[in-house]
Amino acid sequence: MRLTFTRMADRRPVETLVERDDGVVFAMRGAGGGADLPHDLVHAVVETQLQVRDGIWGCVADGVVWLSMRHVSGRQPPHAADRSAQLKRDRAVQVQRAEALAGLVGRSSRGEEVLATELAAQGLPRAELAAAATELAATGRRWAALPVGETWVVEWSAPRPARRGGRRR
Repeated sequence: MRLTFTRMADRRPVETLVERDDGVVFAMRGAGGGADLPHDLVHAVVETQLQVRDGIWGCVADGVVWLSMRHVSGRQPPHAADRSAQLKRDRAVQVQRAEALAGLVGRSSRGEEVLATELAAQGLPRAELAAAATELAATGRRWAALPVGETWVVEWSAPRPARRGGRRR
């Protein structure tokens, strides 16, 4: 799936072009703007770094259409709205976890304290938090340096499942 974020001059909502692998294209409005990382780009970085398969972008790749998304082109599969609604119900807990992880990593990337109890609640080792926070901070610096009107393209794919005997998420 290809995600194209456009750098805005101010704090207007960021519109992200979402090109799913099935050829369906959406425009997605999200928070962020100006020098601040778009919230949806934060999710792309965090979910990739922490190998979250069923977060915001995993849901979109699998057919979820959030209220912030507008269909642009491509033929949607039969019963797409029903599938989206079912996936939202089925993955509500995972999506809440993805939001919590994005918040924790975001705070850590800004040098704010993250409590050990917060990490434990998410099953997140401090080393993984630190690595994801470092990547998010670097992404933030690159985003802030991106000229207004330019785009940042992310090729997102679901992380591979953990190998047998590995940690499960």
